[in-house]
Amino acid sequence: MAGFAKLGSIVLECPAPAALAAFYSELTGWPIVRDEGDWVTADGGMGVTLSFQQAPGYRPPVWPDPASSMQYHIDFDVENLDEAEQQALALGATRFDHQPAPDSFRVFADPVGHVFCLCV
Repeated sequence: MAGFAKLGSIVLECPAPAALAAFYSELTGWPIVRDEGDWVTADGGMGVTLSFQQAPGYRPPVWPDPASSMQYHIDFDVENLDEAEQQALALGATRFDHQPAPDSFRVFADPVGHVFCLCV
């Protein structure tokens, strides 16, 4: 079955789009290509962008929490988990205490609480 839509952008709500875009730009190496104040976009040149939209009253998801879900998360492939973890932490990420499979992937929160994983 052929689809009729293609993924164009993943949009993260946040309190400060420029700051969160800078975090992900450093994490991925993707340049910031659009900054309208309340909407900032980074583009990896692969047909998909990461965009950051200002959300007044933003509340981060809680993970792990059996009473709620993390709603989504982004997996980033890395060559060396230990090195990537140190780099992500230096950028302002937070490592969760609960790590289901730390030799395969590690779970973090970005500076405003969105969940992401570094994976080998």
